[in-house]
Amino acid sequence: MKNFDITKLSVLIVEKHPPMRSMLRGILRELGIQKIYEALAPESGFETFVQKSPDLVLIDWGPDFDGIRLLDQIRSDEESVNLFAPVIMVTAYGELERVIEARDAGMTEYLAKPVSAKRLYQRIAVIAESNRSFVRISEFFGPDRRRKNAALSTKERRTRASATNDSHDKSSVA
Repeated sequence: MKNFDITKLSVLIVEKHPPMRSMLRGILRELGIQKIYEALAPESGFETFVQKSPDLVLIDWGPDFDGIRLLDQIRSDEESVNLFAPVIMVTAYGELERVIEARDAGMTEYLAKPVSAKRLYQRIAVIAESNRSFVRISEFFGPDRRRKNAALSTKERRTRASATNDSHDKSSVA
């Protein structure tokens, strides 16, 4: 992984728990980031997002904290100052279904708690390295969900033999 100078970034932390906000702020300061904005709730988070136009947003998502709704506002509200802003969902939800829900809502990266400086920096570096395109399709607007830059082909990728094996072996993953 490359080293990136992230000291000029501005970051908005939207997190309801003061100790977690404090920890994230401390990690960001250790990484050299000085412009850090904070909000305690999704509603005030969107107001701060519109006022400050941060380069990166860290959003909590948990019980009684609708981070997905805030993400949706950032991606689709007419008042949003940057529909393309990178958003890292920082959450205690680690289940695959939750990751998929956040991905489908348009998050850029996902970071399960507990958070470490190394893991947060890795997510920021992935955002800096990937420069993923944004896609708008019916109900979805957000970063391209495909992680590989494979060329698209009209050729059928499955063979008759593998399709037959898949239908008999339910444990195989497509």
